[in-house]
Amino acid sequence: MRVSTHIPYDDWSLCGPAAAAAEADGFDAIQCPELKHDPFIPLAFAAMATSRVELATSVAISFPRSPMIVANLAWDLQRHSKGRFVVGLGTQVKPHNERRFSVPWVAPAARMGEYVDSLRAIFRAWETGEKLNYQGEHYKFSLMTPEFSPGPLHMPPPPIMIAAVGPLMIRTAARHCDGARLHGFATRKYLEDVVQPLLSEELTKSGKSFSSFEVTGGGFVATGPNEEAVRAAAEKIRYRVAFYGSTPAYRGVLELHGVGDLGERLQHATRQGEWNKMAAMVPDEVLDLFVARATYRDLPAAIEKRFGGLVDTVGIEFLDTDPPEVRRELIKEIQAIPSAFTGFAQAQAA
Repeated sequence: MRVSTHIPYDDWSLCGPAAAAAEADGFDAIQCPELKHDPFIPLAFAAMATSRVELATSVAISFPRSPMIVANLAWDLQRHSKGRFVVGLGTQVKPHNERRFSVPWVAPAARMGEYVDSLRAIFRAWETGEKLNYQGEHYKFSLMTPEFSPGPLHMPPPPIMIAAVGPLMIRTAARHCDGARLHGFATRKYLEDVVQPLLSEELTKSGKSFSSFEVTGGGFVATGPNEEAVRAAAEKIRYRVAFYGSTPAYRGVLELHGVGDLGERLQHATRQGEWNKMAAMVPDEVLDLFVARATYRDLPAAIEKRFGGLVDTVGIEFLDTDPPEVRRELIKEIQAIPSAFTGFAQAQAA
């Protein structure tokens, strides 16, 4: 199993040192989200400070950005990281697209599939010099002159992964992408009963296999050197479960466990502005559906029980006070957990 982490990205001066430290600890990947800040620029600093660790946006919001803009960013990051960049994309939800980004919300799964396919068409045009001619329903690209082509990488193009929660986007990921970034708001039962069968069916149809298709995420990890630290980490996740559980688009996960009414109550709380009351509405038995929580000593077993056989990469956040030897040994133990993914197809073929 692969192990990923995040770097601080609200202060660019910290990105390089944090990335170098993560690489020294043995992490397989560094992921940068898009919340309050841009997810691409911090990874540029990380690329310059490292030589081995994978770098991924997790995730960049797609629809407010033209695929051509993302292609340029991805191409440069792939070039300067010497082939270590992964494009991670997500749609966000309708209100944020329409009211925060002022972009239309139209057929998100179909549109995302075209987004990925158009990125690949742009990559091919730059790498091979072939004429750019992508004609879809939502995206059309037919102009690329030498002045605007960054030219070939002479290495595989960046793999592309998308965030997937519901069945349509899960199928889209398997059909069009190199991997799926599953939402943290997922349970083992949801992975077993919904995600895995859908991915398996679509990968088979597309002539792919889990060995070259990375599945990452699909739950949370709460850990620390002692029980007090684990409880503190779990309480932060309790709020996140409450926040995500209030979103109607994620209601199916709760309904699978017969607690769909909790989602309705959480949504009502958001409409009343009662954000500070939401975490307390999530009982321990619901929290434990979403999180693997254990001290460092028991964490590998807890991760294998929660994610084993279903997920290839899990994210871990350590405390700043943890000794490096503790982090490194724990990462090695988690990496020993078997998983299906062995590498992206284009990298294996290079």
